Order: sequence, then C-alpha cells, then structure tokens
Amino acid sequence: MPAKLELVRNILTFFLLFSCFGATLGQPAPAALTPAQAQALVSRALATESRATRELTSLSHPMRYRLRKSSPRITTTKEIAETRDGDVARLIAISDQPLSAADEQREEARLDALLSDPGLQQHRKQSENNDTARALKVLRVLPTAFLYEYEGTGTAVTGTVEKFTFKPNPQFSPPDLETGVLTAMAGEIWVDAAQERVVHLAGRLQQDKEIALGIVQVDKDGWVEIDQADVGGHQWRIVRLRLKMDMRILFKAKNSDSVQEFTHFAPLPTALSYRQAIQMLRGGPTAKPE
Repeated sequence: MPAKLELVRNILTFFLLFSCFGATLGQPAPAALTPAQAQALVSRALATESRATRELTSLSHPMRYRLRKSSPRITTTKEIAETRDGDVARLIAISDQPLSAADEQREEARLDALLSDPGLQQHRKQSENNDTARALKVLRVLPTAFLYEYEGTGTAVTGTVEKFTFKPNPQFSPPDLETGVLTAMAGEIWVDAAQERVVHLAGRLQQDKEIALGIVQVDKDGWVEIDQADVGGHQWRIVRLRLKMDMRILFKAKNSDSVQEFTHFAPLPTALSYRQAIQMLRGGPTAKPE
C-alpha cells in the first residue's frame, strides 16, 4: 500500500487528516479568548485548511521523501515519490538494515508488476482520491464537532505557539460513519501564529466507541500525535506520527501501534508519471516529464 494512502487511512480512523488545523491567524492570539472567540478562530482556520488540502491533492508541489515506520513487530524504511498518478513507494530497509537478496528480488518483482499493469496504480490512485474526499467531509464538520478553548502561549521547536484544547460538542450529531469517532475524542493543538500553521496535534479517545451499529468498535485510550513542519519552499507536511489504536471490526481485532517519521523531503517535477518515479526510485535517471 502506498505510504500516503496508508497514512490517510490511519488518521481517518482517528482524527482523520494529517493537517487538520492549519490555522490562519493574522495576529497572535490574545491573552485570553472566550469560548465563542476560540470557536470562531478554529472555524476560520478550518475553512482555510480545507482549501489548502484541496490544493495539496492537486499535487502542485509533489515531493520525494523517506518514511521510517516502527512497530513492535518490525521497522521498515521506504522511499516515496508523489506523482500525478498517485504515490509510488520502494522498500529500502528492514530493521534499519539493507534488504537481503531475496527481499530485494521481491521488491523488484512488485515494481515490475506495477509497470506491466497500470490498472494496479490506477486502483491505488482511486483509493487515495476516495480517502481524501472522506477526509474533506470530516473537515467540514470539525468546527461544530468540538468545543475549543484557548489555553495560552507555549514554546515549541519552531518557536512560540498558541495552545488550544478541544473536547466533544454534546450538541454534535455525526452525519456519517467517518465522523462518528469524533464524539469520543479530546485533545490539544499547538498553532505557530507567526507561520500560521499547526505544529502539533494530540488526540485521545475518552471512551470505547461503537460505530456503524456496533460493527466497528474502537477502544478507549487510543491516541494519535502528529507533528508538522515546513519541509522547504513553504510546504508544510507531517514529519512525525505516533498512533496507538485497538479496534474490532465484527469479530476481527485490528491493532495499530507505530511511529512514522518523514524525512529527506525534496521537490519533484509536477508532471512526473508513476513509471518515471519507479525508474527514479530504482536509481536511474529521472526522465523528462511525459
């Protein structure tokens, strides 16, 4: 599964989008905000973030980057390239060691299959589009799904941040499956007012949550933490994601416990195709866009 698609699906299960609160603060937050002021500020921020998310999906600034994912079972490192045809990933290390000859052979065979069957990549691109559409649907309800409270100023790696907490709005009625989990989530966000972006988000489930008439159950105390930063050229991306979640779908358990670190960001041509990305990730020259 392409890394970005996997990432979006993980966060959709929880807080449902990587840059949920890209704020638009024209001025630093005042010394104190009333609940109404805090709610209005977040509403403005979310409206702008929805626009930014749509711009991101247009792939006007594609990136190549490295993803290291650690879990109790295994650690993998992949090189990822964003293309007009969807993301392409190449596994380059397991447990921080280069691939064995057998693993390298399997990875090359997987890439060969993508090259020989464009339908595989088209299916993955469609899945990315569907997940993004669901994420945007969630963004539209976030201003009413939570109650926000300003907690004051703090310090982060990027400098001064404005801190907000959020908790479920008892008046919110989830319109669909994707937004159902929001009624059990509480947490905080840190906003870099100078850069007008969120640098940290943390959310935790306050109770067991059943969704879709009990078909899906997400256990209490599951949590997600997201750190975001400018990775160059005023492009903001997730740089770290920590996720712990236990859930059941019907009678099947599904557990997530991982740390994902995103590094080595570099810009790519906007017209890069997935075939050209595979060639690039294999170490060949990057062809001119088709």
